[in-house]
Amino acid sequence: MAIACTNLTNVVRLVHLLRIDGYGITKAIGSDRWIKSRWNVGGYEWGVNFHPSRSNTAVDCKPWVTLRLIFLSDGCTTPNVEASMRCRLVDPRGTADPSEEKSITCRFNSRPKGQLGASGDCSNPVYLMSAWELEASCYLKDDSLTVQCTVTVLKELVEVTIQDHEPMPVVPSTRLHQHLGELLQSGTAADVEFIVSGESLVAHKNIFVRVMAARSPVLMAEFFGHMREASSRVTVIEDMEAAAFKAMLHFIYTDAVPAEFDGQGEGEAATSMAQHLLVAADRYGLERLKLICENKLFSCITANTAVAILVLADQHNCSQLKAKCAEFLFNTLPRC
Repeated sequence: MAIACTNLTNVVRLVHLLRIDGYGITKAIGSDRWIKSRWNVGGYEWGVNFHPSRSNTAVDCKPWVTLRLIFLSDGCTTPNVEASMRCRLVDPRGTADPSEEKSITCRFNSRPKGQLGASGDCSNPVYLMSAWELEASCYLKDDSLTVQCTVTVLKELVEVTIQDHEPMPVVPSTRLHQHLGELLQSGTAADVEFIVSGESLVAHKNIFVRVMAARSPVLMAEFFGHMREASSRVTVIEDMEAAAFKAMLHFIYTDAVPAEFDGQGEGEAATSMAQHLLVAADRYGLERLKLICENKLFSCITANTAVAILVLADQHNCSQLKAKCAEFLFNTLPRC
């Protein structure tokens, strides 16, 4: 889905290099005289004025290289114009980095046509560098210096209406469980091995440690506690079917039973898998998996399986499943 971008401001920017030749002579001009340049930015007229050695009364009263931004347009329909000016000395030869950039940002009052000297049409000075620093620097070469000026003008702000042409993007559901299931199936970077009924099954110790610490303290202690399995890469699992242990691994990684388990219907294979997996879940304290197996076995109760499931339910404290089997047998056994 495409994402639209709407610009809420209209900004115009102009960058220009101002070269001052004969710096030594220009230092002698009076403090009220400026070297002037005229710019057109954003449809407005601007003056960028330069003084080579104007006294900086705000700091030390010593001469500084100084610039000022002047708003020159008149007869504007916009009552106020926002603008900024950034300045820095540059070395035209490219052998030195530019000087520290100095800037001002001002709101200028537009003047009715024919009226001069309205307040607010002149910015505060930008004191770029003291004269003695300039004369000792690489920016003054052959009595010449270059200033890079950037004038940015914010045009009149307007309200932008955004049409809802497309619905908001829908966040997809998480696929973490799917990715972890694929990781288990591929065996990539596996670092532990389980031998179950002669079959080798691999897993990832870090996933076990983190998941089991919260989900199954029994399994955590057996595999990674103070037991011999804690220091061994290979663990032998006794008294368990490989298919059931593999299904349990899948549940640990994905919080769901394998698709083939869900799709086995109500036949003999489904009943056998649910029974073995219930035993594994009870053995390792996986209560959610145990309940899933119980629910599966509810649909597997038949005349041929009811007794076996009843015994299993009794051994593993599945009270509801036990009651369901007892009810089934009571209703189906012949009465004297």
